[in-house]
Amino acid sequence: MKIWLNGALRDVDTAHVSVFDHGLTVGDGIFETVKTVEGRPFAVTRHLDRLTRSARGLGLPEPDLDEVRRACAAVLEANPLPLGRLRITYTGGLSPLGSDRGDQGATLIVALGEAARRPDSTAVVTVPWTRNERGALTGLKTTSYAENVVALARAREQGASEALFANTVGQLCEGTGSNVFVVLDGELLTPPVASGCLDGITRALAVEWTGARESDLPMDVLERADEIFLTSTLRDIQGVHRLDGRQLPGAPGPMTTKAMRTFDERAADDLDP
Repeated sequence: MKIWLNGALRDVDTAHVSVFDHGLTVGDGIFETVKTVEGRPFAVTRHLDRLTRSARGLGLPEPDLDEVRRACAAVLEANPLPLGRLRITYTGGLSPLGSDRGDQGATLIVALGEAARRPDSTAVVTVPWTRNERGALTGLKTTSYAENVVALARAREQGASEALFANTVGQLCEGTGSNVFVVLDGELLTPPVASGCLDGITRALAVEWTGARESDLPMDVLERADEIFLTSTLRDIQGVHRLDGRQLPGAPGPMTTKAMRTFDERAADDLDP
């Protein structure tokens, strides 16, 4: 297995990052996960645009996107996979212990792992913790993921693959690594970015391609929704057949199924929409 680290392809067993890298010591980093199909990345331009936005938001130097593209191409060529998870990680680099950032430059890592197609539906749970829609990191895809690790572990304990958060005012926000859509009275709805959710790449495409409407949604919409589905890079669109103790028979429902079909067709027509 080959990965890209700071300018070159390296064997995974010999690629090393300093124990003083700011991404390790304080979580000072950003990342993108890109789906790859037969060695070709999906929606890579949108992912790189968001990588730049996240770098700006965190105060990191803007990544050299030409280098990132070269790194992605080199890693994909070196590790042929039918379906893959391409991970781009960009951190504050070698820094002193503490929150102050060093002056040694950023760290860039690109790695690839094998992925599998998700089931058409899954179980999810809600968790008692909240997303902060006004936080310094809101809307940025950072490596500060410990909150998600804890919530996802709670979901796994209950036989689910995802956990959903409310924000600080009790509105539906997002999952640990997904966005959420609901069908209510025949209308397809999703929380707005202002709710504190990440502006997911798959979320944006689903809104564009299905005509879903952004709307502030109370958490109890999950109890009333006719259908619920998740979107993310590796899920694409995935129906929900259980939410906490509530069963949603027949999932994925008709509007979810239509959205799944539309997404698959549009994505197949254009790998970089």
